[in-house]
Amino acid sequence: MNINLIGVPMFYGCDRPGVELGPFTLRNNGLLDILKHGDKHNVYDLGNLFVETVEEDRKYSNHCKLKYLSPIREVNTNLAHFVYNSLKSDCFPFVVGGDHSLGLGSISGASKFFGDDLGVIWIDAHGDINTHETSPTGNVHGMPLAASMGFGYEDLTNLYFSGKKVNPKKTFIFCARDLDEGEHKLISNLGLNVWTTSDIKKIGLQKVAEDFYSIIDREEINNIHLSFDIDCLDSELVPGTGTPVNQGMNLEEAQQLLRAVFESRKIKSMDFVEFNPVIDKNNQTLNNCIEILNTIAIYL
Repeated sequence: MNINLIGVPMFYGCDRPGVELGPFTLRNNGLLDILKHGDKHNVYDLGNLFVETVEEDRKYSNHCKLKYLSPIREVNTNLAHFVYNSLKSDCFPFVVGGDHSLGLGSISGASKFFGDDLGVIWIDAHGDINTHETSPTGNVHGMPLAASMGFGYEDLTNLYFSGKKVNPKKTFIFCARDLDEGEHKLISNLGLNVWTTSDIKKIGLQKVAEDFYSIIDREEINNIHLSFDIDCLDSELVPGTGTPVNQGMNLEEAQQLLRAVFESRKIKSMDFVEFNPVIDKNNQTLNNCIEILNTIAIYL
């Protein structure tokens, strides 16, 4: 496989500096060799996208409820084009952040290439399906999946090209356990495919995988974008992330879940986000990220 590594050193979506250093830190700790997995893959490092420097007192300069809207929109538009061109050249786009607002750009690029035949897997402690009207924080990293499904502010929903990027019926959220009121309503209204962490632990990964495969077969989904937020792991395992949540997945469970989705052989692009080395403790988060990335490289 040919892999294009794309770094997105941005913290504007979470409004907490440090996460923009994630791509550099992971590269500096062997990310390219991990993705190569010996001689299995060719990895082309496309570097980091340019991210404009915006002072904190200007965070609401483009919208009264959306922080850093302009730079987030610009970075995601550029990312979408990187992802689209990677897919067009028969490469697997592997996007490393940075905060999870980048998911809108990567999904937009994949959507332009695959069209209606695109599914999205969102592995995250949060749903990221808020809008500017429901978000309690104004942080855009809590909105990219909603915007990708066509819900939210038009500058986000129409990013890269007009209209929704993925059908809600083809969207899958795994490991959610910290959902806001507006997100619960959207899940209920749309009948979204959601497996909370407690669901997974209660019914078991095998049953979850069976249900997931049943849906992708029914919906005839052949191409999937996978977005992996490290806060799906339990907070004790990832102190170096901005919004850790307790009672999360352990490493083995996360690895088993990744194996289950990759065995579909339908994963065509991926994000890895929300590692903040500045707030890490004794490299615990870094080491766990490396372990997860090694698992991903095996199944790519």
